Amino acid sequence: MSVAGPETPPATDLQENEAGLSWRRMHPVTPVVRGWAVIVALVFVVANNIGDNFGEAGEAVQDLGFGIVALVVAAILLVVFAYCAIAWRMMRYAVGPDAVHLHKGVLFRQQRQARLDRIQAIDVVQPVLARIFQLGELRIEVAGGADSTVAIGFLKMSDANELRAELLARAAGVELVEGEAAPVAPEESVLDVPFGMLIGSILRTWALPMFVLVLIGIGVVVVISGQWSALFSFIPAIFGFGSYLAGRFFGEANFTAAVSPDGIRLRSGLLETRAQTIPPGRVQALRLRQPLLWRRKDWWRVDVTIAGYFGGAEAAKTTSNLLLPVGDRRAALDAMWLVLPDLGVQDPLGLLEEAFTGSGASERFVTSPRAARWLDPWSWRRNGYAVTGRGLVIRTGRFTRSVVLVPHERTQSLALQQGPLQRRLGLTSFALHVSAGPVVPAVPHLADADAARLLLEQDDRARTARLGTGPEQWMRQIAVPALDAASPAAPDAAPPAAPDSDGGAPQ
Repeated sequence: MSVAGPETPPATDLQENEAGLSWRRMHPVTPVVRGWAVIVALVFVVANNIGDNFGEAGEAVQDLGFGIVALVVAAILLVVFAYCAIAWRMMRYAVGPDAVHLHKGVLFRQQRQARLDRIQAIDVVQPVLARIFQLGELRIEVAGGADSTVAIGFLKMSDANELRAELLARAAGVELVEGEAAPVAPEESVLDVPFGMLIGSILRTWALPMFVLVLIGIGVVVVISGQWSALFSFIPAIFGFGSYLAGRFFGEANFTAAVSPDGIRLRSGLLETRAQTIPPGRVQALRLRQPLLWRRKDWWRVDVTIAGYFGGAEAAKTTSNLLLPVGDRRAALDAMWLVLPDLGVQDPLGLLEEAFTGSGASERFVTSPRAARWLDPWSWRRNGYAVTGRGLVIRTGRFTRSVVLVPHERTQSLALQQGPLQRRLGLTSFALHVSAGPVVPAVPHLADADAARLLLEQDDRARTARLGTGPEQWMRQIAVPALDAASPAAPDAAPPAAPDSDGGAPQ
């Protein structure tokens, strides 16, 4: 008679997927880099809360004694670094055949994985302190919303670059031999932003004159009131303007763009550096924008929407959605060609010239009717759209010119919007939805018939374009079964008809 032992609980799908993986740890210096970041954040919070009570805080320190305050600060530092060390011990990562896995957490454990075929971009970020130790953090962006980033760091820069090459190769469908490092794809530099042009673009923004006016106003208030303590009440405004201007300069400095077989490579940053790789076909929409103060120089800024980068406040603070901070028209076109090398029209430069500076309806562009002048007196003649074989071109804005390009296959949904005044004037606004990001494609105040026709035709174009898109793993070799010689579809059969030039279904 045999005695049965306790049943083994069935393994979950996550445990089965993670079985047999080779787990690796971060660099041992990671707690130091993490700890100093936490300390800087604590100092900022304390300084922000003190505000006008700076003098009272100094008196409190004198009452307690500098020795006690030093002990408290040392205890806080010890606790912060101890917690970071424990968190480092709990962090590990592994690369599987289909996904990259990350385990972390002290009190609350997290097990995260990012599917390789859903990777939208991979960044190697180096904060200031990490650059001293030659470390970098790998940030893997997938199409999953605001909290979908898988961050692996910190690693030696050589290890981070090797891991990025491995992930990009696996994401492309390249079969790697176990134990063999993935080859690093060569690149060709195509764009760079000079320091002088970047500084000039910042000087030609509305934020700088507003910042100067705030400083003048602060000086006038202090002189009239005679109370220097009033300066502390203006600290948030000074910090807001100053951080915006400094963030643009330090974040967009040293910007370069290059092309390689694994995608578009972007590098930027003066203090914290970012090396970003966008695999082919991951850009959802593109926008070329020219503020009024840039018009004399004919400078343009190019933004993109990528599915992995959520379009919230955090994305606005970084260069993650930036394809070109500033450049002349030729540089802006070069940046656009990286994403859409073929617009699917006979005269692409003529179409883009009309999109950049044109106004009014033409053979290419459908614009708002005259009735729209009551709702948009300045831009109604400029607002409009044009359809090409590869995408939809939208132009808007009289003072800040904007040109948006959306590939047909990236269309996720379409909408018509009409308010009470629009309904009375026979107008309808058209909206095209892509992933969340800085680029929001929309054509305001079209005629009802034009908006309805665009909705129906764009739906057909998007459906047809998606049928012709390549695989997510763009380098995977797809095996095609051999045709039987007796089959009627063998060599003499004609190939399927291609879509016509305007992106619609074959006739």
